[in-house]
Amino acid sequence: MNDPLFPKSPADLLPTEEALKLDGLEYMQGLLDGKLPAATISETLNYRLSEVEEGKITFRGSPQFNALNPMGTVHGGWYGTVLDSAMACAIATQVPKGYASTTLEFKVNIIRPIPTGMEVIIVGETDHVGRSTGVATGRIFGADNEKLYATASTTCFVFKVTPAS
Repeated sequence: MNDPLFPKSPADLLPTEEALKLDGLEYMQGLLDGKLPAATISETLNYRLSEVEEGKITFRGSPQFNALNPMGTVHGGWYGTVLDSAMACAIATQVPKGYASTTLEFKVNIIRPIPTGMEVIIVGETDHVGRSTGVATGRIFGADNEKLYATASTTCFVFKVTPAS
């Protein structure tokens, strides 16, 4: 994916002061609409935001050759990264202006291998978002057969951001 929406340097990122003017749902919608720069990790690992709603995020992607482990199968880190992104972004959709969230911990259960190049749907949904924590679950499905490939759960830290002076 060589896409102009992916920042090429830190200067291409949205300044923190501007990001803090948006609530999490507005921010995620801006990413989906292409008004805000996409996360560079999504270019590296070949997945893209496809749906945004309050409490739910969907990505589409496919692991490529560069995501293989030494045994020639898709590395567990690919599953973990895309699921972490979906779950954390789902939590972000319920975070108010002036706040952010970040992953505290997550767990992944790989159910079956994803063949290289196969498109999958990665879904994150919130279970709870409060003043200091958020909890979410994630799933990876095959894009054309709805077969379940992995599940996950996370806890994120929700915090007020104070811009540097």
